[in-house]
Amino acid sequence: MTQAKLRFSSFEEYLAYDDNCDRRYQLIDGELVELPPESEPNDWMVLHLRDQLIALISRRLLRLGKCEIQVPVLQSGDAANRYPDLVVLREEHLEMTQKRLTITLEMPPPQLVAEVISPGKTNRERDLIRKRAQYEAVGIPEYWLIDPIAQTITVLKLELNRYIELGIFSGQSQLISTEFPNLQLTAETVFQPE
Repeated sequence: MTQAKLRFSSFEEYLAYDDNCDRRYQLIDGELVELPPESEPNDWMVLHLRDQLIALISRRLLRLGKCEIQVPVLQSGDAANRYPDLVVLREEHLEMTQKRLTITLEMPPPQLVAEVISPGKTNRERDLIRKRAQYEAVGIPEYWLIDPIAQTITVLKLELNRYIELGIFSGQSQLISTEFPNLQLTAETVFQPE
């Protein structure tokens, strides 16, 4: 017996759905697509980054892979929601997300999102092009692209509704962040094993 796929006609309809499990889904063309678990190296990298940011940002505002962000569908096949590897919430999000850790288009955008670029052409394109365009459209002030292969961190800043590159950081070069000007973090620190 074949089970029919669930279809949703709106993001609000999707938000009302609960399958009583802890799975993460993306909504693509009205259908649920289950996201696979994160790889250990990517998970470790964002945990390590979070640990570095805790000195500067309240631990409660740092979310790893579980914060859902509604994004506009800019072209067919785009997901209507994303789960960035790391999200820095705003204080007001704590009240707004009491029932569900989802930032909708009606809410202020998070301060920062970071993605660890996964290997493979399709994954790189998704992180470097598709997500970038969607995060830009949402108005997220800063987007970090962490490339474990090149050992670089690209920091993008939203300016006049477009991302501009603040820099590509590697080795001992210190990251520059307009959202967190007191940040004392080098790319090497993010990639360095403990």
